[in-house]
Amino acid sequence: MQKAANKPANIGSYHENDVLFLLKDLSEVKLEDSAINRESKIQSGGHYCESLPIEYQPPREYVELFWKTLHEYKHKVALCVGIVAEQIYQLKGKNATLVSLARAGTPVGILIKRYIKMRYNVTLPHYSVSIIRDRGIDENAIHYICSKHPDGNIQFVDGWTGKGAISIELTKACKDFEQKFGIPLDDTLAVIADPGYCTTLFGTREDFLIPSACLNSTVSGLVSRTVLNDTYIGKHDFHGAKYYRNLFAEDVSNDFIDVITNEFLTIWELAAATASRKIHNEIETGFLGMAEVKKILEEFAIESTHYIKPGVGETTRVLLRRVPWKILLRDLSSPFVKHILMLAEEKGVEVVNYPDMKYLCCGLIKSVKEIQK
Repeated sequence: MQKAANKPANIGSYHENDVLFLLKDLSEVKLEDSAINRESKIQSGGHYCESLPIEYQPPREYVELFWKTLHEYKHKVALCVGIVAEQIYQLKGKNATLVSLARAGTPVGILIKRYIKMRYNVTLPHYSVSIIRDRGIDENAIHYICSKHPDGNIQFVDGWTGKGAISIELTKACKDFEQKFGIPLDDTLAVIADPGYCTTLFGTREDFLIPSACLNSTVSGLVSRTVLNDTYIGKHDFHGAKYYRNLFAEDVSNDFIDVITNEFLTIWELAAATASRKIHNEIETGFLGMAEVKKILEEFAIESTHYIKPGVGETTRVLLRRVPWKILLRDLSSPFVKHILMLAEEKGVEVVNYPDMKYLCCGLIKSVKEIQK
């Protein structure tokens, strides 16, 4: 095993008892670029992990919608977290080491840790690490965790699945890690919602709005997306991220955690019973969403599946970070797409009624050729 040369970064607005970020602090580095410039670079062969989008600061009405949504669906989110947490604890017990995928997985990892502490009075270690599509997981971070918990059983955690790109990346990364270092890792990804049928460890397969998906760093500990840029990240470094201290006044990260945590007492009996049934049932994956993605690709003459982001969480990301082209909605009246309609109107993005779709919605990214016209 390689020697652990790094240590957790002192970044983020969460308490260190909730999570330790295995990330290199790049807070003083200028990495942000406009959405159009980033999109042009990405579609010209660059990689999204080399720079950062400018953090979207929503208007007051949007933040109010976040709070309204949070209080409307806090019970549902808490139940889904409880179902996942119960499965993790029933499968791995006190040896579980929670490893959330920064950054959407971070608040979910904290909630799972809080649930298991409340329910079983067991404090699991929780780290947040970087995984990047086509670049893999941060192996230095995994080595660090293995050195600190040699008898631990890593459980990877994320917020939701879309068409399964990160699930596939995680499986590949775990196989590569075992081949290189002889250390097997469980590639099962635990998520709150799995509308893409990409994992066996989930709270629900309904495509519903997880309120933390509405915002960026201000609901994720003020930490940026992760960065892997050779200019700033050396061979032995953790992947990097920025700590947006300047957004402290807008930060709701711990408020989100507390609102959901306060629901746990009301759901854990149902969560435990549901989790027990799921563990004893044979659950298949199948990545069923990819067939719909390919159908949309042909119907709208899109060059690559990379430009198609299905699911509520991924569609929200398209509107917050990318250059959106169209938004497909299965049900315009769904309460889970109110924030998407608000963002689409603000950004002038066409919304298409598209009822023949398993996902509730799907974000389509504009081609760089269209941007340059």
